Amino acid sequence: MAAAPPFSRTDSARGEFSPLKHFVVAKKKISDVFEQLLNYVKETSEFVEDISRNKALETIATKDQKMEIQTYADKLAVIKEVLARRHMKVAFFGRTSNGKSTVINAMLRDRVLPSGIGHTTNCFLSVEGTDEDKAYLKTEGSEEEKSIKTVNQLAHALHMDESLDAGCLVRVFWPKTKCALLRDDLVLVDSPGTDVTTQLDSWIDKFCLDADVFVLVANSESTLMNTEKHFFHKVNERLSKPNIFILNNRWDASANEPEYMEDVRKQHTDRCVNFLVEELKVVDREQAPNHIFFVSAKEVLNSRMQRAQGMPETGGALAEGFQERLKEFQSFERRFEECISQSAVKTKFEQHTIRAKQITEKVKTIMDTVNIEAAEKRVAALEDREYQIDRLEFVKNQLNLLIEEIKKKIKAISDDVESKVSIAMGEEINRLHVIVDEFHSDFHPSPQVLKIYKSDLLAHVEQGMGKNLAFRCSNAINASVQSSQQYMIESMVPLLPSAVQSQVHMLMPNRTFDLSYDLNCAAICSDFQENIEFQFSLGLKALVHRYLGSVNAQKALRLVEPNFQNSRAVVPVAQTPSSGPPSIAAPPSNEKALMTQEDLMIAMATNLASLTSRTSMSIIIVGGVVWKTVGWRLIALSASLYGLLYLYERLTWTTKAKERALKRQFVEFATEKLQLIVSFTSANCSHQVQQEMATTFAQLCQQVDQTKKDLEANIHQLTANIDLLETVQSRSKTLRHKATELEKQLEEFTNQYLQPQQ
Repeated sequence: MAAAPPFSRTDSARGEFSPLKHFVVAKKKISDVFEQLLNYVKETSEFVEDISRNKALETIATKDQKMEIQTYADKLAVIKEVLARRHMKVAFFGRTSNGKSTVINAMLRDRVLPSGIGHTTNCFLSVEGTDEDKAYLKTEGSEEEKSIKTVNQLAHALHMDESLDAGCLVRVFWPKTKCALLRDDLVLVDSPGTDVTTQLDSWIDKFCLDADVFVLVANSESTLMNTEKHFFHKVNERLSKPNIFILNNRWDASANEPEYMEDVRKQHTDRCVNFLVEELKVVDREQAPNHIFFVSAKEVLNSRMQRAQGMPETGGALAEGFQERLKEFQSFERRFEECISQSAVKTKFEQHTIRAKQITEKVKTIMDTVNIEAAEKRVAALEDREYQIDRLEFVKNQLNLLIEEIKKKIKAISDDVESKVSIAMGEEINRLHVIVDEFHSDFHPSPQVLKIYKSDLLAHVEQGMGKNLAFRCSNAINASVQSSQQYMIESMVPLLPSAVQSQVHMLMPNRTFDLSYDLNCAAICSDFQENIEFQFSLGLKALVHRYLGSVNAQKALRLVEPNFQNSRAVVPVAQTPSSGPPSIAAPPSNEKALMTQEDLMIAMATNLASLTSRTSMSIIIVGGVVWKTVGWRLIALSASLYGLLYLYERLTWTTKAKERALKRQFVEFATEKLQLIVSFTSANCSHQVQQEMATTFAQLCQQVDQTKKDLEANIHQLTANIDLLETVQSRSKTLRHKATELEKQLEEFTNQYLQPQQ
């Protein structure tokens, strides 16, 4: 065993520096370090717990790491409690009545334990300090504090307790104010004689495994006995090189035979050295003498008690050579304190210090892992955010360009549709007579049948023109619309995320675009009034109509025939509003329908002038010449032909002729009306196409807008995650630095208290 380092110590009782303070200071320092370490591990445990609860950070710290740190915290809490209870422990052994209790009292400088004649220790007694002002004891298995004021009370309490045997422990708590030695976390254990029991193994297991120093109190008037040697052999088997001091007590008896003193001392020393070196092998031969002392504990106790009472130390009946024996006892105390302080620090704190270093290193490694994982995720998040920002900027710019382009495309297609429908409708109006001629239904001039006939005719015209317009325009328009929609989708797909791109085809209508022409013939032709009464082609009315025109003829006939209006319905001029389908036109007002004589004369004169200016005048001149040449025969022939013509027309004015007349009148009327709605219908078709394409584009824009919102949300979330990861990195670095500081403190403690001093 290495020699203990020297300490500046003379006498702890006089308040000078005691080597025992080395343990006290070391205990306080290591306790402070463990307090910091426990708080640090708890902080890291909370940190990892916070990380594991956060879904955004759940992969940074694992559950195993959390459980590992929590286990370290639990272990440190236990170690901290153990450290708080740690103290230096010295156990005194020897045969009965060798003066073990007296040695302890001498070291304590007071009669704490019963000793002397009639006071044999019958159980284990531990003496330790208490901060209270009164002394008390606790028996094994009980927390009751039994008050004791004197040694006699203690001795009486021990002898009266019949439950105490040699294997029991009684803890004696003595006020620290009365004994300086007990102020330094030192516990002294007195034992029954090694010769009173054979249960040495149980003694060792119960009282010796945590002892820092063993003191064998031998009787210098005899030699070492086998019972003493046997006990320490067993101790040596259970502990690795225990610290053993041998006190040859009652050395004052040598004063009676001074001539044999040195020989006896040498004899005892050689035997003790051989026992420590050869048999136990706990020290080498050079160090062994430093563990063997010749003392008189009774003399030292009496001397110190006299000094405490203010009397001289050498007062009373003391044997010759007392001062040498006192100095040797003091030397034992010094060597004992040096040894136990060094040994206790090493045995009590070394393993805990190593464990603390291991825990600190493990936790620091976890913090490094967390920091690295957070750094990698932060870099990935920064790259992802940069990509998302670029993507958002691209989507915004591209969308603005596409909006302008698609608007122009929609307008171009809408204009093209309007032009196509307008041209096709004009052509269909020109061939309206074909559609009307294709209509066949039961015809009768009665009002009821005519009403049904005209209704069916209007429906036929509506259907026929709509079908023809669809045939001319719909396929081309539908192909153009679908092509444009496909172009929109292909242009917008790159702006959408991949998950949405596979579903974007659903925005295309499954149905074929059906262009509605909506001619509404029933409404625009609702004011159509047919005239199917018989009219002779050379009759007065026909001639008036032929020469005066339709409108002027009606005015003239009203003057000539006041009942003309009642006998024949007037065909009014249709009035069609420019903003929509034509409605039923209002009949002309009376002011416009009535014709004054001046108007009639002007009209007749105008037509007469027209007649004289055309071939009619030639016919009259020729007729006059013929009259003079042929005479009445020509007139008769003309009258006969006139009558035959009238009869022919009258006989051929059948129901079929009336139907043809109605169809002809309807074609003329409908043609005029339909011409008025060409621009409206073509504009309506253009609007339908525009609406269809705008709807598809709006849906695509909605998807892109959602993509923009998703990108903005992702960017915001990534920013929050980056800030959170930066916080995790910063805190993990801080905790790692704390671990480094704790490692430095543990290393300083190791160098200062656990490494051999040079």
